[in-house]
Amino acid sequence: MGQFFKNIITNKAMLFMVLPGTLWFLLFSYLPMFGTIIAFKEYRFSRDGFWASIVNSEWVGFQNFKFLFSTNDAYIITRNTVLYNFVFIILGLILSVVLAIVLSEIVNKKLAKVYQTGMFLPYFLSWVIVGYFAFSFLSMDKGMLNQILGWFGMEPVQWYSEAKYWPIFLTLISLWKSVGYNSVVYLAAIMGIDKSLYEAAMIDGANKWQQIKAITLPMLKPLMTILTLLAIGKIFYADFGLFYQVPRDSGTLYSVTNVIDTYVYRGLKTTGEIGMSTAAGLYQSVVGFILVMVSNYIVRKYDKDNALF
Repeated sequence: MGQFFKNIITNKAMLFMVLPGTLWFLLFSYLPMFGTIIAFKEYRFSRDGFWASIVNSEWVGFQNFKFLFSTNDAYIITRNTVLYNFVFIILGLILSVVLAIVLSEIVNKKLAKVYQTGMFLPYFLSWVIVGYFAFSFLSMDKGMLNQILGWFGMEPVQWYSEAKYWPIFLTLISLWKSVGYNSVVYLAAIMGIDKSLYEAAMIDGANKWQQIKAITLPMLKPLMTILTLLAIGKIFYADFGLFYQVPRDSGTLYSVTNVIDTYVYRGLKTTGEIGMSTAAGLYQSVVGFILVMVSNYIVRKYDKDNALF
């Protein structure tokens, strides 16, 4: 015990540095975990306070989960959530790495900074603003896309009523907003690669593609693996703004835009069942945890150094 306190005193500067992050996780990640009991109760508000409401609410077991997945929409929302995230993870990884490599190869570094800033900017835009950007392209009357179709003598399309186009729209919009930010992470890793490795490769006669294949990609592999594992853990979570704000909550598009998060939100607006919302969140967290553990086990089995733990 004496050695424990001695280590604390010795490393007090480092501990003070991590203290804000530790408090944030305790208050907003670990402490709220006690509220997961609401998923197994028919939550009813009590005037005596939040904890009294939890204690006095009726225990219903797995009824909230049953209600969540007993509807005909259960398969649709699960399918949409998983498939969209799967596509976002794969395409996002490929495009982010390619973009980072391209930026690193630009000789004029000032121009590269301009490009990097321009691609980084969409990440800071809210989905409400992005939704209006999309509407300016897809509006029936004055949308730019319909105007282009008119130039070629084609009939305008009611994009917000045609579900078949929206998997492509949502994928493109999501990538446009996120790839620039993710590429910065990989670009920072590329900048940290020892330049002498490239110099040695050039002396051996390696061209740019061979340098990328033999040096850049292997060096990025650990970071790519870790970020992919973390993304897999959130595969049952959907970006609410993307699937709610961008399609403008159009009912005709629910077959391709309704995901777990939007389904729960609409259910809360209709029924006000907090227990069902908590059940959905617990379901997403448990499945995400299992996916991370399984994915990490597979990675660790083939490449122990690149695993999370």
